[in-house]
Amino acid sequence: MARRLRPVGLDFVDSAPLRLVFVREVSAPPEAVYRALADDVTSWPQWFTAVTLCRPTGGGTGREVRLKGGTRFRESVLAADGPVRYTYRVDETNAPGMRALVEEWRLSPAGDGTRVQWTFAADGAAPLRGALRLGRAGLGRAFRDAVTALDRRLTAAAA
Repeated sequence: MARRLRPVGLDFVDSAPLRLVFVREVSAPPEAVYRALADDVTSWPQWFTAVTLCRPTGGGTGREVRLKGGTRFRESVLAADGPVRYTYRVDETNAPGMRALVEEWRLSPAGDGTRVQWTFAADGAAPLRGALRLGRAGLGRAFRDAVTALDRRLTAAAA
C-alpha cells in the first residue's frame, strides 16, 4: 500500500468535508443484511460487483479489500453494532489524493424489510473531492445494484 490515511473516528461520518449518502429499501430483514455486511465479508464480491476481494484481517478487527481496476484498501472496523450499524475506516490505500475515508452502513426496519443507508465520508485533495462529487451518480448506481443483488441473494437463501 502506498498511502497511509489519517486515522479518523466515528464522528468523521458526520463531519467529513465530503459526505455522499445513499439509501435503498430491501425485503431481507436487518439481521440478515447485517450478517452479510459484517460477518460474511468474504462473500462481498458475489453481490458487490466492484469488489474483487474482501477478507477479514486481525481476527475480524480489520479488512482487506480490492476493487476492479486495482484499487486496494486496508481497513479498521470502527463499529460492528448488529443489526444496526457497520462502520469501517480506510487506513491504507493505493488511491491517489485520499486523506481520510470512512464508510458506514446503517440498517433500520422498513415494513417487512430493511432500510439500508450507506454513507461515504471522505477527505482528500480538491481534485479528488471534485471527482467524487462528479462520480456520485456512479457510486449511487453501484450501491443500488449491490444492495439489490444482496437482497436477491438473501431472499433466495431464506426460501
